[in-house]
Amino acid sequence: MRQLRLELDAAGFTDTKIKRAWADANNVEIAASIIGYIRQAALGDPLIPYADRVRQAVDAILRQRQWTDVQRKWIDRIGRQLDLETIIDRAAFDSEPFASLGGWSRIDRVFNGELAQVVRDLNANIWKDAS
Repeated sequence: MRQLRLELDAAGFTDTKIKRAWADANNVEIAASIIGYIRQAALGDPLIPYADRVRQAVDAILRQRQWTDVQRKWIDRIGRQLDLETIIDRAAFDSEPFASLGGWSRIDRVFNGELAQVVRDLNANIWKDAS
């Protein structure tokens, strides 16, 4: 999905332009992401603002189990970055804003080696069927 987003951006299909085209075509003003529009068109997923999807995903992960205070803060921080970046993968943790905070290795230790699963769960919950 990250590669698709980068290719669409490079071809001039930015989130802003796609939002405007969607609003013009559907008379709906909603802050979704490119991926959200594709899912809506391909799968019929409800078009939910991406920020709402991220917030719901973070809340769902936080309810999954007992997290330490440090883990909860990281999950919130990852959620805020997801809201900005749309896609967070391992490479994103070795870039800012995470790199200066220790990158993947340090953050993974905070999650006892389960950061990959936390990221997978967040991404799955973002695109979970909202119906």
